[in-house]
Amino acid sequence: MQKKINIQNKKARFEYEILDKYVAGIQLTGTEIKSIRESKARITESFCEFNEKGELFAINMFIEEYLYGHAYNHSPKSERKLLLNKQELKKLQKEVQNVGLTIIPLRLFLTDKGWAKLEIALCKGKKNYDKREVIKDRDNKRDLARIKKNFN
Repeated sequence: MQKKINIQNKKARFEYEILDKYVAGIQLTGTEIKSIRESKARITESFCEFNEKGELFAINMFIEEYLYGHAYNHSPKSERKLLLNKQELKKLQKEVQNVGLTIIPLRLFLTDKGWAKLEIALCKGKKNYDKREVIKDRDNKRDLARIKKNFN
């Protein structure tokens, strides 16, 4: 039984307002999937872009080189193609071009069959005052939880 892999981009929820979520497959090589199964990947600085053919790629996604890969190893920061339906790709491309939104990976996980999937989100950047509001709300919730705990 394989362990659950769930690599998250926690910074994205703070930096961006999430409008819509999609689950996309990733086109990987053999050594890349082996590194992901060992939890040797990071998606914190990554983002998604369309090429001139209308294909979606994950950029700056770091997958560490496989230790036993030797001559057939992959490059750690290469572009990786994301697999979505044509309708989803067209909708995302239209939103990115017309409205000016960005596509950010939220989490990288493995399915029950062992396939690597990337949960991506259509996002809009937050302003500084929105971020301060989130921090203030989080502090208030923490203080209320402490008061409730001491009261009971």
